[in-house]
Amino acid sequence: MDEILIGSVIASTLRLTTPLLLCALAGLVSERAGVVDIGLEGKMLFAAFAAAAAASVGHSTALGLAAGIAVATAMSLIHGFACVSHRGDQVVSGVALNMVAAGLTTVLGIAWFAQGGQTPPVDASIRLTGLVPGWSEPAAAQAALGPWLGALVGHGLLSHNALVYLSLALVGGVWFFLERTRPGLRLRAVGENPAMVDAAGVSVAKLRYAALSINGVLCGLAGSYLTLAQNASFSPNMTSGRGFIALAALIFGKWRPVPTLLACLLFGFLDAMAIRLQGSSLPAVLGGGEVPVQAIQALPYLLTVILLAGFIGQAVAPKALGRPYVKER
Repeated sequence: MDEILIGSVIASTLRLTTPLLLCALAGLVSERAGVVDIGLEGKMLFAAFAAAAAASVGHSTALGLAAGIAVATAMSLIHGFACVSHRGDQVVSGVALNMVAAGLTTVLGIAWFAQGGQTPPVDASIRLTGLVPGWSEPAAAQAALGPWLGALVGHGLLSHNALVYLSLALVGGVWFFLERTRPGLRLRAVGENPAMVDAAGVSVAKLRYAALSINGVLCGLAGSYLTLAQNASFSPNMTSGRGFIALAALIFGKWRPVPTLLACLLFGFLDAMAIRLQGSSLPAVLGGGEVPVQAIQALPYLLTVILLAGFIGQAVAPKALGRPYVKER
């Protein structure tokens, strides 16, 4: 039974890490280009709503993914219009996006589906499922690979859908893009010294809009995952602050992909353990009785903040982060 427990924790950690990692990579790309993105939470939430609504009505996984990506990208471009084109305050714009997403998803859900802000359940036939059929159950993986290998590798690592593996692959992809390609180096440069980039004849605005477009696609995938893979439908505020945890993760990772992955895995692990602890009892010295579910649900957020605050060290942000670029004449 130990191998089943360990394999289940590994599987849960990867599942819970995926939307967080996609969202954190989205913020990383945006902020390396000099655009603060407090609106990660709102983009992920609206993408989750759009994906669930489109998939449940259109009976298509591709339609759900496309809707989620389109809505999140549109919100990123709105953020760019306010902050890049019109040099507005980037923090205020991001907070506004979060507020609009939280309110509008609930209003549209009530108006369109009359289910208290929820969407109809996404049919099982169009949800994202594991690449290896049946290995989402430990018994099936153990029957194929043996007790330990089946539980740890089959169920723990190989039972997931394509978006889980795509998110992990994107860590390497984002690193390679930023460190080894000319567009990536230009994007990093515009977050450090936009005047130098402009002097070289490259448009600062176009680079920042490109970064925000990538940001929107990744936020769209993160939100779509929540309703097409992790849950069966959309419910109001279902992101539960994960956009802000993603923002903390990329800061903890010092705006680098691999350390950001480690921070996201930390939260995913703590969240998985919190789920396992639900229904557990307090020690006798503390009076016994069941641990309040609210305390268990808050545990991963609390521990993440404590651990990130304790081990982050000095994080140096891109020099032009949050500063609108005004071209000198």
